[in-house]
Formats: sequence, C-alpha cells, structure tokens
Amino acid sequence: MLDLNEIAMFVQVVRYGSFAEAARRLGVPANTLSRRIQQLEARLGTRLMQRSTRKLTLTGAGQAFHARCAGAVDGLLDASLELQDANQVPSGLVRVAATADFFEFFPMDWIAEFLARYPQVSLDFVLSDAKADLIAEQIDVAFRAGLLQDSAFVGRQLLGPRSDGLVASPAYLAARGAPTTLQDLVHHDCISSSHPSGHTTWRLSNPSGVEEEVQVSGRFSANTAQSLRKAALAGLGIVLLPPAMARLDVQSGLLVPVLPEYQRKSRGMSVVYPSRRQLPLAVSVFIDTFMEKLHGQDALLESPPLP
Repeated sequence: MLDLNEIAMFVQVVRYGSFAEAARRLGVPANTLSRRIQQLEARLGTRLMQRSTRKLTLTGAGQAFHARCAGAVDGLLDASLELQDANQVPSGLVRVAATADFFEFFPMDWIAEFLARYPQVSLDFVLSDAKADLIAEQIDVAFRAGLLQDSAFVGRQLLGPRSDGLVASPAYLAARGAPTTLQDLVHHDCISSSHPSGHTTWRLSNPSGVEEEVQVSGRFSANTAQSLRKAALAGLGIVLLPPAMARLDVQSGLLVPVLPEYQRKSRGMSVVYPSRRQLPLAVSVFIDTFMEKLHGQDALLESPPLP
C-alpha cells in the first residue's frame, strides 16, 4: 500500500525544485526526504525523478504521477491548514530579498512593530540590487520593481506606477544654468544608474502625454537610488527621482524641480513568493502587514512628486 506521506513529500520536492529546499520547508533532513522518495519509487516499481548535484528532473512516469497527485495533496493540506490556522501562531524564519537601499524607502520602525507583534518570527533581509533566485537562495518573499516576469511564482502588486521627476541642487543650477528643453539635458551632467557605455537614455512624457527620449551622460553614476539622490544633493548634476524620495528635499529647498512638465512613469513594486499553497503563516502575515502599511501611505506616494 502506498504511503500518503511519501506522496505528499514527492509533490513538495517537485514544487520547490530540490530536496534541500523541500526539506527546509517541511522541517525534515534532506537525506530523510530522499530516502522516503526512494521508498515510494520502490513501492511503485518505477523511477520518478533523475537526481544530480545540480538538477532534479522528472521522468515521464514522475510527470504523470505528479499531475495525478498534486491537486489531491494540495487539497488535503489546505483542508488541514484551515483547521489549524485558528489556533496557529506565526513563527519561524522569513527570508526576504529586497533592493540594497530598501530601508531608505521603508522605515525600520515597521520592522520593529512587526517583530513586537509576532515575537516568534525572525526576519533575515538579503539586500542586493541583483535579482534573487527565490529557490536557490531559499527566499520566502521578494520585493521587486517593475512587471512580474516569473510566471512560476505568485505576485501581488504593492505600488502601482509612479511619476518620477527631474531635480537638481540650487548650487548646480546656479553654476550651469537650468535647461529649458528636454534636449538641453545633453549639455548637462546627468546622474543615472551605472551603464558600461557611460550614456543613458531617459524616456519622459511631455505635457501632452507623448513620450520623448534624450541620451544623457554625466561624471557620476551608481546602482542605488539613494546614492543618486545624495549625488544630486552634492551638486553633481540632474537626476530622476521617485516622488517619495524627492519630496522632503524639494520642500526644504535642497533640491529644485527641473523641467517639471516632463515625467517618467516608474515601474511600481510587487511582492513575490514561490507558491500560494502552503504559504507559511509567518510569511503570510509579513506580506499582509507590509501591504497594510503601504496602503496607509498611499496618498503620500500617489501625490505629485514636485510642488
């Protein structure tokens, strides 16, 4: 007779793409998980997957077996989780991938409030501008800008597209003058993300909503938005910044709007996680908490970046 636990383990290994990741999420040793799958294969009399140090692939029999079993296993697990959730307390480690300057935008106070509310949860932030591999790096949830391209993952939009605006310091504009047309930017030092060519193309919408483009260059570039802001404050050139980042500096006079009739639609932000099913409660409450916090600040983020 087949062991339903072994079938459930097989489904989880397929879902997470490796024995190591499935073992981490199930809370069992990887060698135990491998042994149980081997026992399942012995009971079935066929090999379900090919294993290597780098890759795990299903055999034809494994694909067919997974297709027949996955839905039933998920249904059983969902039913049990519904009964458990009423008495369950969020706990465990949540690994979060985000951009290097994530906490320049999102207050650390939010994290302190979350950890105080859920004392059995720990957070491990992996901060980098490189795109994290959720499975290989054992990431539970990732914050990503722009359109979601990982169709295998689940995504929820946190922030819709915003209008970035051009700003510069008063000292820079006093020394170099203010551009009066978009093409005047060609003759200015423009601060932008790092690019091997040393040139960057900015595409901005004019007052009629028509997108125009200009190739800009400058003597300073960097790979985080906060570094670009600080360069502008130091008088190194003109920069495109999101509204939430530029607002206080403009209000205090440290930065000045440049060509305010031109705006660039930013890419928004989404939260991504490997699977909707069997989402750990700690991950679920973390996502819900951040969405609630952002909803509370939506009016600030939606308002025009420059007065």
